[in-house]
Amino acid sequence: MTAAERTPARTRAKVAVLCTVGLTTRLLEHMPNLRAVGEAGFAAPLDTVFPAVTATVQATFTTGLLPRDHGAVANGWYHRDQGEIHFWRQHNALVRGEKVWQAARAADPAHSTAYLCWWWAMGADVDTILTPRPVYRYDGRKQPDCYTVPAGLRDELTAELGEFPLFTYWGPTAGINSTRWIAAAARLVVDRRGPDLSFVYIPHLDYDLQRFGPDSPQAVRAAREADAALGPLLDDLRERGTTVLALSEYGISPVRRPVDINRALRREGLLKVYAQRGMEYLDTYTSRAFAVADHQVAHVYVKDPADVARTRDLLAALPGVDEVHDRAAQEKLGIDHANAGELVVVAEPGAWFTYYYWLDDERAPDFARGVEIHRKPGYDPAELFFDPADPLVKAKAALTVARKKAGMRAPMTVVPLDPSCVRGSHGRLPEDDRDGPVLLCSDGSQARDRYRATEVKDLILRLQGLG
Repeated sequence: MTAAERTPARTRAKVAVLCTVGLTTRLLEHMPNLRAVGEAGFAAPLDTVFPAVTATVQATFTTGLLPRDHGAVANGWYHRDQGEIHFWRQHNALVRGEKVWQAARAADPAHSTAYLCWWWAMGADVDTILTPRPVYRYDGRKQPDCYTVPAGLRDELTAELGEFPLFTYWGPTAGINSTRWIAAAARLVVDRRGPDLSFVYIPHLDYDLQRFGPDSPQAVRAAREADAALGPLLDDLRERGTTVLALSEYGISPVRRPVDINRALRREGLLKVYAQRGMEYLDTYTSRAFAVADHQVAHVYVKDPADVARTRDLLAALPGVDEVHDRAAQEKLGIDHANAGELVVVAEPGAWFTYYYWLDDERAPDFARGVEIHRKPGYDPAELFFDPADPLVKAKAALTVARKKAGMRAPMTVVPLDPSCVRGSHGRLPEDDRDGPVLLCSDGSQARDRYRATEVKDLILRLQGLG
C-alpha cells in the first residue's frame, strides 16, 4: 500500500496558475477574459524579483525564494566548473529549494501537479510535464517537437493538436499559434488527467512587445489575441470550479538603445576571442572579464579579483549603464549567489544589453545570424526579426524551409546583426506599478493590496487549502 493510499484524502481546491508573460495593468484594459478573473476575485500589483527575467522569476514563484537561495540568477549564466556559458537550461535540479508541489504533496500525498511549458520542467517531480523539445538531427536539422511526462502524452497531443508549433514559439515567425496550441493542450490535460495544481505558460505577449514596444498598436493587438486564446481555457476552468491565479514575471518597457557591453570589455583588452574559419568566438578561458547579457541586466564574470575595480569603473562610465553592483551591493538585491557574476550591471531606462563581442560583422560567428538560443553566449532579441536590411530575406527563409523538408542541410541565416529594431525589454525593476507585473485571482478570500513574488508559493498552497 502506498503512502497516498494509507493517508486519508484531504479536501483541496483545484488551482490553475497562468503565467501570462508581460502582463501589466495597462494591457488588461484590452483583455476582458483575463480581466474577469480579477473582477471575480481580486487584482494586485506583484513585486517581482531582480533580475525580472523568465527563468529567475519562475524559480521564485515555485520556491518562494530569492535568487540568492534558489540559484537561478538569470536565464543563463557562466558555469565556472565547466568554463562555459549555458542559456535556457531546463533541468529542475538547477533550482534549489522546496518546490510548491513538493510542499503540497507533503501535506497531501495524493496531490497531483501538471507543469505545462513553464521553465525548469525537465526532471521536475510532478505528475504531468509538457515542454518544447526540438529534435536535433545529426545533420544539423532542427525539427519541432515536445517532451512530455508521461511519455505517451506527446503522441496524444500531437495526434489531436498537430506537432508542437516551435517556429511560432520563438523566432522571426513567433506568434499566436503557439499560445493557442499550449492553451488547447492545457484544456486536454485538465480534462483527462485532472491535476489538482496546473501551471500553464502563455508566451504571446513576449513577442510584439519586444518587437514594437509596449505602447505600440501591435502590443494592443497581441493582448487581444492572447486574451481570445485564453477564453476557452478560462471557461473550462470556471465550469470545473478551478481557482485561477494569473500572473506575470515582468512588464516590458520601451527601449531604443542597445549597449554593446562585451565590445567595451574587448576594446579594453579584458575580453578575448579566438578565430576559426574566419569567425570569432568568445574565449571564456583566456578572457579576464566578459558579460553574459540578459535583456537589461548583465552578469560580468571577472577572473582575477585585481581586475574587479578596473572593470567596474569601465562599465560605470559606459553610456547606457545605470548601475554596477559588486558582491556587497548584490546582497541588497537578493542575487548574491555563486552563479552570479562578480559584477551585475543594470542598463539605464530605455537601454538594453547585446551579447555581441565581435568588432567586425564579417567576423561574426555563423550562429549570430540564426535562431540559436543555446550557442549564443547571451540573450538575443534580434531573433524575433527577419533582417530588415535584406529585401529577399523571407523568400530565402521559405526556400530554406523547403530544403530542410527535403532532408537537406540548410542554415536559416535570417536574423539581423543590427539590434536597433528592438523596441521592448525587461530585467530592471519597474518604477511604476502600471508597468510592472500583476497578479489576478478568482478567489477573493486572499485579497491584498499587493503581493511579492516570494509569496506566490504560499498563496497557491492557501488557495488549495494546504497552507
